[in-house]
Amino acid sequence: MSSNTLSAVLEKLIQRLCLNDFPCGYGSWRKTKDSAGAEETDTLLDLLNCPHSPWHHVEPWSPQAAALRQLAVLTPHRLRTDFIYSYFTSLRIVDKSVSVVDSGLLRFSQLEELVLSANKISEIPVENLPSTLKILELRANCLSALNSLTSQPPPRLQYLGLSSNNLGSHEDVTHLTGRHWPQLVCLDLSDCEFQDQPTLLHALSTLPCLKTLVLEGNPFTLAPSYPGFTVDSLPQLSCLDASWISPEERHRFRGLAEMTVVFFCTDLIVGQASVTVRVGRMRGIPDPLSVDENAPDFPVITYTYFITYEFLSHQTPVNQKADIEHTADAAATANGSGDADLHSVKNGERQMCKPDPEGLTVRSEEPCYNTTQVSRHSTSKLTWSENMDFSDTQTYTVSNLAGLKKFFSQGLYLKIEEEKVLSWPAASEDLPVAKPRQNVKEKKGKESPIKSGSIKDKSKGKKKKSLPYLVHDAPIRRILGPVHAPLQTLVKESQKVDILCDFGTLHTESVVEAKQALEKDLGKKIKKDKKKDDKESKGRGGSDPGQKNTASSEDKGKGRKVEAHTINPVSLQLEPVTVELSVALEKWQSAAEARHILQQQQTP
Repeated sequence: MSSNTLSAVLEKLIQRLCLNDFPCGYGSWRKTKDSAGAEETDTLLDLLNCPHSPWHHVEPWSPQAAALRQLAVLTPHRLRTDFIYSYFTSLRIVDKSVSVVDSGLLRFSQLEELVLSANKISEIPVENLPSTLKILELRANCLSALNSLTSQPPPRLQYLGLSSNNLGSHEDVTHLTGRHWPQLVCLDLSDCEFQDQPTLLHALSTLPCLKTLVLEGNPFTLAPSYPGFTVDSLPQLSCLDASWISPEERHRFRGLAEMTVVFFCTDLIVGQASVTVRVGRMRGIPDPLSVDENAPDFPVITYTYFITYEFLSHQTPVNQKADIEHTADAAATANGSGDADLHSVKNGERQMCKPDPEGLTVRSEEPCYNTTQVSRHSTSKLTWSENMDFSDTQTYTVSNLAGLKKFFSQGLYLKIEEEKVLSWPAASEDLPVAKPRQNVKEKKGKESPIKSGSIKDKSKGKKKKSLPYLVHDAPIRRILGPVHAPLQTLVKESQKVDILCDFGTLHTESVVEAKQALEKDLGKKIKKDKKKDDKESKGRGGSDPGQKNTASSEDKGKGRKVEAHTINPVSLQLEPVTVELSVALEKWQSAAEARHILQQQQTP
């Protein structure tokens, strides 16, 4: 008998009960008329039931296991093999690597509940199931078809759990009718891959006794019509997805199922999802600009920041907020950075910054799923402030619900991008211009807070100069940091997710350069102090050499202390960068709301 068969696992569990060993069964430990010094029956039962006893066993695989051990103490003569198998009415074999349900299960002639969750079962031979079964749980197995289970199912079955299996084909739907399950009261199809909601509900409507249904986690549950379409299509249902259906809820959704005929728009009602993504405030970016009186007027350096992310869409997303900033470059060369996430600008043409399909594809492992386009979206560009509010809202319409489910399971990735532009006066302008070095370094001292291409005078006493015409270099972009936003709860638990994305501490270019400047100034100061000490030591020519070495070592120690103190000033301590993100699924709250939306969509 193979170790991965169900009967082999059950045999090992029954042997572990030790029904013929102390304190169970027959033996010298049992007190009889002729035996002296043997244990009383009550003492043997205490050894089984006391939590501190070494013979106390907790057997979660069956509630009859503990009772069977007590019978082995009270009436050991009854423990024949047939009696043991017939005594079990409930078996819970969870995560035991069972792959085959063999005919050995038929020996449990009174079995009513069979739980086989988290195993490796790919097929259920219905002829190997006892006809007495009322509950069959097959959650998280490897089932891909139901034809073997419905050829001659247990006639008394009232609960069937098929969640978290690779089920969802049209053939699977045909096996979920009242002809196969006349007594079924509760059905769990959660976390499967059913996509054709009308066909599935039509099949389930033929189950005469169905009262409880679990469908959350299927792709069609992401549509705005869920759960209203299900409630209106199954009037006999009492509980959906662990929530009782109230009379008020049934009244609100009355007539929703008939709209597929009235509007001739089944795909609009149950075949697509509407997702709204909103990027709110960003905090924690260090100030990239500061004023230095000795810095030259040019180049004028401007910094802007924006958020990018990718989302699924077969169509161009609907912009809830139009922004002229979206007409900036969608991608520019990053000064030799070679970032694969940025697009090159072809022939010097400027591209739109709003989402553009980029040829990226996400393919589901299941061959029946269609390829889904990925669109990249960039928010408007904002100049630095302590609190940058993007208020960017995008609504995406996705018709590949299976791809959307997989996308939510993987999560969304946000990126903070920084764009730096150097501006110079045109060649015709007769103005002193600081020539750029071969390796340009825009230190904080050289950076100017001038915005919108204007020039700020060095002092109020100087006469204002006419504004020159500025020529802008190609923008230099770099990604400050990515973050992952989990969206798994949108698949089955909630309709909206609000996340405060924590990017951690980000080091902008200005902060890095400030640290480098501090280190350079520190080096100059140490070098200057060293020269001063050398001159003083030469003036003390008759001093003890040992004292000179001691003083020199003390100065070095002081220098190290100053260095440690200067490189980490309070002004350079950074706060974590956070971005507000909200992702919401559209859900119709009533049939009247659905009718109004559908009428708007059909109005030319």
